This record gives sequence, structure tokens and C-alpha cells, in this order.
Amino acid sequence: MTACAFLFPGQASQAVGMGRDIYREYPVAREIFDRADEILGFSLTGLCFCGPEEELRQTIFTQPAVFVHSVAAWHVLAAAGIEPACVAGHSLGEYSALVAARVLEFEEALKLVERRSQFMQLAGAERPGGMVAVLGLEDQRVEEICRQGAGSGIAVAANFNAPGQVAVSGDMAALERVGELAREAGAKRVIPLEVSGAFHSPLMEPAAREMTSLLEAARLYSPQRPVITNVAARPVEEVEDLRRHLIAQITHPVRWSESVQCMARMGVECAAEVGPGAVLKGLVRRIERDLQVMEAGTVEGLGNARSDLQGDG
Repeated sequence: MTACAFLFPGQASQAVGMGRDIYREYPVAREIFDRADEILGFSLTGLCFCGPEEELRQTIFTQPAVFVHSVAAWHVLAAAGIEPACVAGHSLGEYSALVAARVLEFEEALKLVERRSQFMQLAGAERPGGMVAVLGLEDQRVEEICRQGAGSGIAVAANFNAPGQVAVSGDMAALERVGELAREAGAKRVIPLEVSGAFHSPLMEPAAREMTSLLEAARLYSPQRPVITNVAARPVEEVEDLRRHLIAQITHPVRWSESVQCMARMGVECAAEVGPGAVLKGLVRRIERDLQVMEAGTVEGLGNARSDLQGDG
């Protein structure tokens, strides 16, 4: 049997129309979207399906939307008896991964995601910051540049997404300096990202403090399959470690390249991106070229994934 990982996307994977086709096609997906509307007290479904786009891009709506779509798509695969060899999620996607590993129940996870999105948006408003993608430099070089640019404020490597692709997060003045230094060092491009705050940096500390009490009170169960966390970039089995990592990931970098490399070492041969978009598919191809990646967030993608993975582990 083919060892396949389920990967769950994070913020920036959203798009108007997301989930509409699987809502219509699969009753199990429809149930998840409808339950989300009841839990949240507003029509997340309407926002996902019809927009407006500028509202869907707001962190307070983006995070629940991507989470719900991902969990709905996962339920389609689970209902077909398809289980992953391991799971991982990019940033917000870690909550989807924990639902798929049966660590968190859907309702509790959605409430946590809702609060996380609110706290992160508020932290971004109270201390404005941003993120830039630095392309074409090695990870260590980007980290050195962040230290050099820190005289203008906080600047840290926030997402190690793929070789030659690192997102830097921090104060706007520091990011401007980082951009200058990166170009001088030979970066191919420095791209400002459309985000509402300096995610995965110390500027998110207020959000981490708020989430701490909620996560400490949340009920987590032992994972039924390996969960590779953003903070550790390796499988984490202990419930209390998973809890700590959910808190830490708000202010710590997403070690995505290392996470994918870890999967390959575990014998994973393929991966399914379970949720909207294909951002992770592109990253994985740059990290581990031999690892086959399929999209599993649309009716067509889920149909193909079910056909390819039916009966596999």
C-alpha cells in the first residue's frame, strides 16, 4: 500500500467559490459547512461561496473558511475509508491536521480557530507589521539578513516554505531594510505579502497569550496517526506537547521544508493537499521532487484522490 500524507493548507489558500462544489456533491461535506454556520452564528458558507473577496481576505474570516473547507474535504476521504500515513498542516492548517488525527473534535477546533483569527487580527492592528517573501537565498542567509535588519525593528524568518523561499515577518521599517539587504545579497525577488499582521513573529505575542488559556482548557486526545508539527518538524505524540506547539506556533516559524523532508524519511510516497488551492503542492514539489502530490479540495480532485488511494493506507 502507498504511504500517503494528508497536508492541510493555511491562510492565503482562500478564494471566492471555495467548497461550493463539494458542498453540492457530498452530504458529509455539506454537514460540516452547515454545522460551521450554526457554531459561528453567521453564514460562513455564503462568504466562501459568494464573497465578497475583500471580506474573505480578512484574517477573522479567512482562517475559519480555510479550516472548514479542509475539514469538509477530509471527511469526504474519511467516509471512503481513506486514512493517511501521517498529517501536517501549514500554520492554521495544523488545526485541520489535528482534527484529521482525531486530536481535536471539529466543534472545539472551529471555536479555537475563530478565536485565533480574532486575536491575530487584533494583534496586527495594535502593532502594525507585515511579511515579505524572500526568493532565491538560502535559509541561513535570510536569517543573517534578518539579524542585520533588526536595528530598524523586529524582523524574523517566519516561514521556511521551500528551498529558496522564506517568508520574513516583522515591523514595516525592519522589513524594508531586510528587502534592501536581501537584494544586495542576490535575492531574485522580495515580494510583500497581503497579510494583516506580522504572523509567526514576536509581534503576535498578545495573540499567543490569549490563546494560551483557551488551549490549556481545550480537550485534546492522543493522535491516531503521526502529526508533524510546525514547531518541531517531526512527529509529536504526546498531547501536552501538541498543546504547547499550538501555542508556540503563533510566534515561532513554520518549518515546512523540514516537515516535508521528515515525511520522506518516514517512507511517505505521496501527499494529498486536503483543502482549497494548491499552494502546498507547489512547495512540496520544490522540497521533495520524488514525492507525488495530488489536490483534494474540489469534486474533481477528491474523485481522483479517492480513485488513487482507495484501499491504500
